[in-house]
Amino acid sequence: MPFSLAAPVHSEVVIKKSRFIGCVEPCAGRVEALRRVNELREQHVSAVHVCWALMAGGQSAANDDGEPGGTAGRPMLEVLRHQDLEGVLATVVRYWGGSKLGAGGLVRAYTDAVAQALLKAEKVPLLRLAQLRCTVPYALEGLLRREIELAQAQLLEVQHGAQVEFHLALAEPAAAGFVARLNESGQGRVGWLRTEP
Repeated sequence: MPFSLAAPVHSEVVIKKSRFIGCVEPCAGRVEALRRVNELREQHVSAVHVCWALMAGGQSAANDDGEPGGTAGRPMLEVLRHQDLEGVLATVVRYWGGSKLGAGGLVRAYTDAVAQALLKAEKVPLLRLAQLRCTVPYALEGLLRREIELAQAQLLEVQHGAQVEFHLALAEPAAAGFVARLNESGQGRVGWLRTEP
């Protein structure tokens, strides 16, 4: 099961006088990630690099920000992948200490900065939501509302027409049981509609 983070967490690693300030935080996608990286560049004007890695499904990315290719962003991304994280941005701000660290030293420094922050981070399970749409006669509206509440589903929209149409979301693992329960208690009067992916 993938996890996200409850809140941003910071770390700091010092190697040969170079400071590596790491941060891991929840992040929905690339636009938000780039905005955050730009904020860090403004806050740390004298830093030499702001490297980052984003694990967010099809928007995942990594950036070495001028460090030798493959020594910062990609190793940071591997730390996130190894921890089974999703919707998480890792950033490391580097202040130059005067000594070159070599490719191996850089990989260790960047991965350590991310790993140290993750040690203190609170991971939260990332539940995938299933969206369901159904119609019921007015006589079953109360039943459906009670079932939605019991299942701790999110009621997204209700439309009243010839029948009552519900649009809701609930945790994917609970969706099949929810549908089966409603089919039984609704005695065949619950109509299921296709939802757009």
